[in-house]
Amino acid sequence: MTPDEALAETIRVEGRRVLATLIRTLGNMQLAEDAVQDASLAALRTWPETGVPDDPRAWLTVTARHKAYDVIRRERARPTKEIAAGWDAPMAAPDPAAEVIDVIEPDSVVRDDLLRLVFTCCHPALAREAQVALSLRTLAGLDVAAIARAFLVPEPTMAKRLVRARQKIAQANIPYRVPSDAELPERLPAALAVVYLIATEAHAPSGGEAVARVDLEVEAIRLARLLVELMPGEAELLSLLALLLYTQARRPARTDPDGQPVLLEHQDRRFWDHAAIAEASGLLADAVRRTGGVAGTYQLQAHLAACHSTAPSWADTDWARVVGLYDLLLTLTTNPAVALNRAVAVGYLDGPAAALAALDAITGLDRSHLWHAARADALRQLGRPAEAAGALRSAIALAPTDPERRLLEQRLSDLD
Repeated sequence: MTPDEALAETIRVEGRRVLATLIRTLGNMQLAEDAVQDASLAALRTWPETGVPDDPRAWLTVTARHKAYDVIRRERARPTKEIAAGWDAPMAAPDPAAEVIDVIEPDSVVRDDLLRLVFTCCHPALAREAQVALSLRTLAGLDVAAIARAFLVPEPTMAKRLVRARQKIAQANIPYRVPSDAELPERLPAALAVVYLIATEAHAPSGGEAVARVDLEVEAIRLARLLVELMPGEAELLSLLALLLYTQARRPARTDPDGQPVLLEHQDRRFWDHAAIAEASGLLADAVRRTGGVAGTYQLQAHLAACHSTAPSWADTDWARVVGLYDLLLTLTTNPAVALNRAVAVGYLDGPAAALAALDAITGLDRSHLWHAARADALRQLGRPAEAAGALRSAIALAPTDPERRLLEQRLSDLD
């Protein structure tokens, strides 16, 4: 990573945390986003000359707040009708005390603010699609173009959806707070989905050069731990945290010395974080005890992760159990990505012909590079290289990240 890239990464990570704090103090999500963006641009101009501050989060917080207050003063100077047309929520007055707290105790404040932001994004007044999109924008820091790609919609359409979601928060007067104990059960499924989606973006970024987004992975696990502290004993929360830890444990072996992706089959398991795997296994066992064997979607996914993470080697993977777990998961969800993973597992259990049949039975994945790549692998094993090459070319055209593109191009070269 070059110095410029390291600087941009620092601003991106700290900026997301500053955004959570600023939304709390300003009460206006759009104003906070604009202010943090302005502060980030100021940092990119200033820090290369002055050096990164000792506390970059505090620098960004103060700068973003000052820029937001400049906007507030300008808006208050405009005619009343113009103000009403331009903003959807009241803008808070400066709070010097809050600024001092944010700078002196950033960690405690940020942890609480991020949790509040989770519950704001996943409020039941918002449609699930709006919850997902807003979470990816505010909590994961994805740009509108990346979110639009994830939803397979044009960028202007997604921009409008995000604006409507913010307006809904303002118009419905959705509070920026952790809900009461009585409200928590209703909010839990959406909160779990938000953290899961952040972890998904961390594990499989929607663009760029990174094989994994470590900053988002750390954030997702931290939020999951906060939720476990808030609602101890919730089996699906314990299962989600276990799933995230299993996934995190394998990250050290996911890239080679050149930073290129290494598939699970070829990973050196000595590099896995076995302490994290042990913690995840304990959490999953606790979840199983609490549910009496009646597993939810996150518990089933954690069991699947455990099959891979606890197997001594790739050859020792219990593929019959993996396929059985996917079968159970498909009774709870119609997600085609689950069917794709099941088809791949079927290939390891019953051979490439069974895998290809399962893959071709899935609908809705024409735009998925993983589906095309899985078909290519099955076709290659069946001795149909021309068809395999065609599937690989489709996968390459759809691959969202540069490392995945290079991996697929290497497969195509090997096939030729």
